[in-house]
Amino acid sequence: MSRLARSADRIATGSTIVARRLAARAAAWVRRGRRDDLTGIKAALGCWARLALLAFGLYLLWRLIRAVPNLLWPLTVGWLIASWRAGRRAPALAAEEASTGPDVEAVRALLLEAMGEGDAVHLSTVLAHLQKRGHGEGWRVGDLRARLEALGIPVHPKVKAGGKGPTRGVRRADLAPSPAAVQETSTASSTAA
Repeated sequence: MSRLARSADRIATGSTIVARRLAARAAAWVRRGRRDDLTGIKAALGCWARLALLAFGLYLLWRLIRAVPNLLWPLTVGWLIASWRAGRRAPALAAEEASTGPDVEAVRALLLEAMGEGDAVHLSTVLAHLQKRGHGEGWRVGDLRARLEALGIPVHPKVKAGGKGPTRGVRRADLAPSPAAVQETSTASSTAA
């Protein structure tokens, strides 16, 4: 991967992180508007008021940018700096999650189970399969893709599966057992004989 591609990937990853942080902070701020001393609709009025303030603030920002388009330059620079900083730790976090996460062979088995008799499976299907089993709560397809790639499982951009159109997915041909697993199997069968 070239230096430019790594930089673009870092900014894209960081941008996702910054957007999620902002959304989480806004949602937390709106939730804090709920009053515990009241019941019914009166308790939620604070949330609705904060949500209206947030929407009004976004509307004012939009109007300000429409009136002064050059304001986008400093906003863009600020966003890029924040994304660059947030993206700095993303590869380290992905590697850390991969090292503390599930075994590669267990993930391969899960993917083959979700795939069934087909030759490929969409990541959205795998994510639904995971969440049905109580794993990956709050994950998106991009989160699953990052975790699979960190484990060394290739994710293809256009995979047809289950009669649906092409989207990101995993192919059965890429899920061949690792050489270590093959060696362990052959060692176990030779010691049993």
